[in-house]
Amino acid sequence: MEDNYLLSTSILSADFTQLGDQIKQAEDAGTDWFHIDIMDGHFVPNLSMGPFIVEACSRVTNLPLDVHLMIENPDQYLKTFANAGANNITVHIETSPDMGSTLQSIRDLGCKTGITLNPATEVGRIEPFLPDIDLVLVMSINPGFAGQTFMPEVLPKIGKIRKILDEKNPTGLIEVDGGINPQTIRQVYDQGARVLAAASAIFNHPGGIQEGILSLKQELP
Repeated sequence: MEDNYLLSTSILSADFTQLGDQIKQAEDAGTDWFHIDIMDGHFVPNLSMGPFIVEACSRVTNLPLDVHLMIENPDQYLKTFANAGANNITVHIETSPDMGSTLQSIRDLGCKTGITLNPATEVGRIEPFLPDIDLVLVMSINPGFAGQTFMPEVLPKIGKIRKILDEKNPTGLIEVDGGINPQTIRQVYDQGARVLAAASAIFNHPGGIQEGILSLKQELP
């Protein structure tokens, strides 16, 4: 990639009556990935997309689909989302009783492995798995709804995870999701995050999707 970061456009804030067109606009504006939040109404207090949306996105774009499972019993659905076109599958440490087995299942399906933790969850919960993962997703809001305010208290957590990865898994990426906008994106980048997921800042930008993406990129080196 030309830049040393990846912008993952979260479709949670997209206009679903024009989803295909908006994905194309984001792709033309230079996004790197599409982030797809799957919510079950149990682990988080909201319902969102299912595998049919992942499959629809895969027919519109060839960019990687970054699928974030905010669901209970994620193991039951890994194959379904892989078959729908997921390139990365990220699961929560809070919902996976045997995370090692879950991550191996994701690998066996040919997808990149991701592990995520909520703002209140200690880094120690995920540390045993860091040597072998492709991606750590740090939630900078309490998951469930787009448009929430960034929680600056997660910044030291990002830096701590980056130090562990530098020692044990230097190629591992840190992604941050929640409240990413022109005011916060450089803060998480400076802590070591290199995948930046944004929803409202892109799809709700008053100048449109292209201007939303540009407003984020211009804050990064």
